[in-house]
Amino acid sequence: MSNAPTPSDASEPGATPQSAAARPVAPQSAAAEPLTASEPVIETEVTSDTVTVRRAPKFGRFMILGVALGAVVALVLTLAFTPMQSEVDQLGFDGGQVFGFLLLICGSIGLGLGALVALAFDRSMAKRAASVAVEHEAAHRVDESR
Repeated sequence: MSNAPTPSDASEPGATPQSAAARPVAPQSAAAEPLTASEPVIETEVTSDTVTVRRAPKFGRFMILGVALGAVVALVLTLAFTPMQSEVDQLGFDGGQVFGFLLLICGSIGLGLGALVALAFDRSMAKRAASVAVEHEAAHRVDESR
């Protein structure tokens, strides 16, 4: 459809292309066309609800960061307290074994502390939660056989 004036518009007194464009154009009604059997009838259902929106930390990232910091602490402890060769022979543990034990211990402690920090952030963010009204639209086909 174009907004150009038609011959009937030009015969009206004072009709200009601007006035023809300013007139509202009535949309073609879909109800005027008969529905065929192949076209589905779709019904939409709108429901309103109130939900709470808040930010939440990603617990996995905090726990991975805790394990990484635990590994760094284990490495520092291993290098800081490395025994002399004569002491290794008496104890039976070399530096790699000591690092492995400390990694298990410090990594587990770091995992727990990371989870606790994430939980503390989650509790503090829960105080800043906001309630928002939302609308949910559900569209489904209607059987005409009923």
